[in-house]
Amino acid sequence: MMRAFLSNSYLFGGNAPYVEELYESYLHNPGSVPERWREWFDSLQAVPAADGNPQTRDIAHAPIVQSFAERAKEGTLQPRVMGGDASTARKQVYVQQLVAAYRFLGARWADVDPLKRQERPAIPELEPAFYDFTEGDHANIYSAANTYFGFEQAPLRDILQALRETYCGTIGAEFMYISDPAQKRWIQERLESTRSRPAFSAEQRKRILDRLTAAEGLEKYLHTRYVGQKRFSLEGGESFIAAMDALIQRAGEQGVQEIVIGMAHRGRLNVLVNTLGKMPKDLFAEFEGRHAEDLPSGDVKYHQGFSSDISTPGGPVHLSLAFNPSHLEIVNPVVEGSCKARMDRRGDEAGDQVLPVLVHGDAAFAGQGVVMETLNLAQTRGYGTFGTVHIVINNQIGFTTSDPRDTRSTSYCSDVVKMIEAPVLHVNGDDPEAVVFATQIALDFRREFGKDIVVDIVCFRKLGHNEQDTPAVTQPLMYKKIGQHPGTRKLYADRLATQGVVAPEYGDEQVQRFRAAMDEGRHTADPVLSNFKSKFAVDWMPFLNRRWTDSADTAVPKTELRRIGERITTVPEGFRLHPLVQKVIADRRSMVAGDLPLDWGMGEHLAFASLLSSGFGVRLSGQDSGRGTFTHRHAVLHEQARERWDAGSYIPLEHVADNQGPFTVIDSVLSEEAVLGFEYGYATAEPNTLVIWEAQFGDFVNGAQVVIDQFISSGETKWGRVCGLTMMLPHGYEGQGPEHSSARIERFLQLCAEHNMQVCQPTTPAQIFHLLRRQMIRLFRKPLVIMTPKSLLRNKEATSTLEEFSRGGFHTVIGETDPAVDARKVKRVVFCTGKVYYDLLGARRERELDDVALVRVEQLYPFPHKAFEAEMKRYAHATQIVWCQDEPQNQGAWFYVQHHISEALREGQRLVYAGRAASASPAVGYYDKHYAQQKELIAAALGEARTGRAKKA
Repeated sequence: MMRAFLSNSYLFGGNAPYVEELYESYLHNPGSVPERWREWFDSLQAVPAADGNPQTRDIAHAPIVQSFAERAKEGTLQPRVMGGDASTARKQVYVQQLVAAYRFLGARWADVDPLKRQERPAIPELEPAFYDFTEGDHANIYSAANTYFGFEQAPLRDILQALRETYCGTIGAEFMYISDPAQKRWIQERLESTRSRPAFSAEQRKRILDRLTAAEGLEKYLHTRYVGQKRFSLEGGESFIAAMDALIQRAGEQGVQEIVIGMAHRGRLNVLVNTLGKMPKDLFAEFEGRHAEDLPSGDVKYHQGFSSDISTPGGPVHLSLAFNPSHLEIVNPVVEGSCKARMDRRGDEAGDQVLPVLVHGDAAFAGQGVVMETLNLAQTRGYGTFGTVHIVINNQIGFTTSDPRDTRSTSYCSDVVKMIEAPVLHVNGDDPEAVVFATQIALDFRREFGKDIVVDIVCFRKLGHNEQDTPAVTQPLMYKKIGQHPGTRKLYADRLATQGVVAPEYGDEQVQRFRAAMDEGRHTADPVLSNFKSKFAVDWMPFLNRRWTDSADTAVPKTELRRIGERITTVPEGFRLHPLVQKVIADRRSMVAGDLPLDWGMGEHLAFASLLSSGFGVRLSGQDSGRGTFTHRHAVLHEQARERWDAGSYIPLEHVADNQGPFTVIDSVLSEEAVLGFEYGYATAEPNTLVIWEAQFGDFVNGAQVVIDQFISSGETKWGRVCGLTMMLPHGYEGQGPEHSSARIERFLQLCAEHNMQVCQPTTPAQIFHLLRRQMIRLFRKPLVIMTPKSLLRNKEATSTLEEFSRGGFHTVIGETDPAVDARKVKRVVFCTGKVYYDLLGARRERELDDVALVRVEQLYPFPHKAFEAEMKRYAHATQIVWCQDEPQNQGAWFYVQHHISEALREGQRLVYAGRAASASPAVGYYDKHYAQQKELIAAALGEARTGRAKKA
């Protein structure tokens, strides 16, 4: 029975991929498959395709596999080997199956654990007996041509040995899930032609030992000099430093000029000193409580970033280690965004000059959702960086008290990358040559295919999660093995001595030399080029140490507004627009002609166009940014008669001027955290581009709170990282329920201090025009949070004239605009922000009130004290000062503004709150209840009969 099954089992179940791979090879090169298979594949080409055309070669694989199975059952399909009988032919096929099995499953048997704690699993498919081979078959010679790289033909025992050395040694490769045959063949050839064993020269091997000595030496030096201080030691994973060294040197040889690195705590201090060339004496000063930069807050040493220029055989390479908070993998999209900005600045359209490198921990790589979100960006048009080299420092424990069985639901910590078909090279950290070799393969693969790849360095963590921890309390068996481990450096030094590469005393002498360098505080990395400066480097000095100012000259002459207005409303001849969009474009043309007031969408467009015309770049991304979630923007026009989804679009803002800045608009993936992190990274690397992230609804920003808390609000005060990122968050109470009303303005205001960012809620098209222009024209960069409207996008009251764009600037406070309201008669002044102003305005007109003044606070932070106090002084006889808001009392701006208002109150004045009552939810979900609340708060604000919603402060 087993023999009958084996006679055609290669056509079924788990072996079906073998048949598919054979067919893919045939399509790529018919001569690469055995003759009998080729004859059968040739016959299939006459089968009509899905479109009925027999010449179309688009035959699906599943029917082919089924066809093979049926013919095998009939006994009509037996691949033949010249000069052999049926039994020999079957065993020749079994050899092919055996090769395929090792490519698919060999990693499960790979010797990648330096602690050797796991038993090798039973995998029958990797045993010759599974294919009915006996001991007598091991000496038989089989063809390996077109099956295994490195053999034409060989005895079975030699083929089996080669397979085990290639796929079951200290490198375990996972790649057969990749759908592109060329990528799979490339990896097969790189591994099989060398049997996964590098051929390094004596000098190269000495360099590896040098890097291991530096890695171990720094950790031991810090451990004895600064006893008990946290440093998140790399001991047990020293091969990582050798890998980084190899990556930088090889990248430099290949023409890479910038490398941006993102990593969390583990090994970070080692990378700073031994990879980027930070002076050890500067690190020691941080351990001793001293700091070089006078930042308002600063940060702990293992969160710090660094940059340097390192000499490589291909020329200088600029290295940047991104600053990183304690949120582990959150730095991933920030690094990708920074790399994208650098690529755009260089015109690097293939990723040849800029390389992203992300270093992960095993538990975080498997456990953090932002990993998946960032991977999902990898091959998209707006966020792709042509492949990232991922390196996992796999301690096999995650964190001290965890049981490794509980850290993930997958076989490997790296399994998440299979979603983008990125290959994984698992490698034993105790074999530093294999680690370096795998890293070189990873870099070459990324260069060849522009795709992500992972090097999973399986190692261990000698000490606890931090140096004050005692991991043996919860992991006694693991740490018993670790206690007996001599260390990777010693193992490798002994290996080189045994092989005659170095003298027996060489390793100990290196240790002493490194210790002396530490005592003297000298460099331990390759020469750092202190005087080198790339022509692509950005000079941030003009944006640093600037005093805050609200004012900026943001007006644009009418002639220029009309010129750019004509440009952005011109559509190529014959380009057919949707009737609704055609009307939008026609109305915009009338707006710049002065025949219609300007709406919000036109205010945005004129801001973008004027900046582009001045040479600034504009990058806008979000889940509906091209059209606009509320269809107000239409930055991308779509040809209605197009026949292909990827053709027929026109972007007017790309055609504002002959030498304009670049305009990019992206309908992003359905992600907030990764995309916002990406845009933050982009903005920190490019100060001359207006970088905007737009939420589909303002509350969606909840999913990106870590980016806001750890980077946007505090990056400057912790790390000195200046950033001009703009966030547009649609906010407004229109009865759309709890999730589509509030952008949580109170959270941003709670984070505001030390002029760290701006929070604004503009209410007119002219205001958004001047606000966006101000963000770039002022000579400093601060994050800008804009609460953008929804209903105001089409509110006929919320419009502006062309004159308002050509004079003045952004008003932090807009006072009463109705000349019928006499300031001397005003008894009640209502301060508010956002859409509720227009509700109040309509209600005041309806009630014909002339003793109530309405004042809009358009900039909430930094609070505009002077402009606010000027408005207060206008109303000397007012006794009631009201703060009115849509939001519940415990949300919105109330708790933030009340003390600012109180400071400006004069004797006899009292502060009153008018708004919704405190609530656990941002808004109600029933429209009738929403309407009743809105009606009540408007009445309370205007001083009419109330039911307790308006309260004295």
